[in-house]
Amino acid sequence: MVQTPCGAARAAGRVPFRSPLRYPGGKTWLVPTARRWLQHCRPGLLVEPFAGGGSISLTAAFEGLAAHVLMVELDPDVAAVWQTALGDNASWLADRIAGFQLTVGSARAVLGAPPPTVRERAFQTIIRNRVGHRGCMAPGCGWVRRGEFNKGITDRWYPKTIARRIRDLAQVRGRVEFVRGDGLEVMERLAGRTDAAWFVDPPYTVSRRSPGARLYPHSRLDHGRLFRLAARASGDLLMTHEDDPAVVGLAAAHDLDTRRVAMRTGRHEQKTELLIGRDLGWVGREELEQAA
Repeated sequence: MVQTPCGAARAAGRVPFRSPLRYPGGKTWLVPTARRWLQHCRPGLLVEPFAGGGSISLTAAFEGLAAHVLMVELDPDVAAVWQTALGDNASWLADRIAGFQLTVGSARAVLGAPPPTVRERAFQTIIRNRVGHRGCMAPGCGWVRRGEFNKGITDRWYPKTIARRIRDLAQVRGRVEFVRGDGLEVMERLAGRTDAAWFVDPPYTVSRRSPGARLYPHSRLDHGRLFRLAARASGDLLMTHEDDPAVVGLAAAHDLDTRRVAMRTGRHEQKTELLIGRDLGWVGREELEQAA
């Protein structure tokens, strides 16, 4: 593989932020581990059936870690962002963001009317995502109140940066396909692809105390079916999930291996999550030591 500037960044361990979304439960923190996994399995196709903020898919596309990337998302608002940012209206969306003056009044005006087009829905979603507390867009999620340095709702509003990330997607548009749909259906349809690798980051809703139900509008998931499909997939698999006994039990019942890895929450709290797969011997010792 040719070493590119992106490859040099990868070798240095840096994690460029690629997504225009500030996604609750996002996996930017997992990028170094995902790089090692993709270097280990070297897929022709990387499939992310619950795309969300898309950090792992975009890393694979920008850094040449998969020949092709398929992102799937059910949520119509998040889907509108990817349909627009990876489509013909990307420049319109970037320009609209770069020129928008965010205030409480302007945000209410944008969010108060039904969007007439997919691209307007994408812009509306970006605004909701950036004013929402920790990026949450589910019903009942409040707006940022104070933020750092008392900046209020502008605390996470970086219009030039967000616009640049959208424009940068033009570099990988030929290698990334987006589908709005049910991730489980896509898993079932492509389960026989031996050249595919699966990065599966589902909503964390396996038990009552799971956080996913309050974070995502589309959080209901048949976890039994998910694990059956994961076990059937012919290609390599890396799943992330909450560190919950029910998840460990589901993995064991389907002959899938688990490892605990360390992560930090949006509140900078140290926690552990699970990596799930068939063979996790490639997982770095540093992650396991931190999670011990």
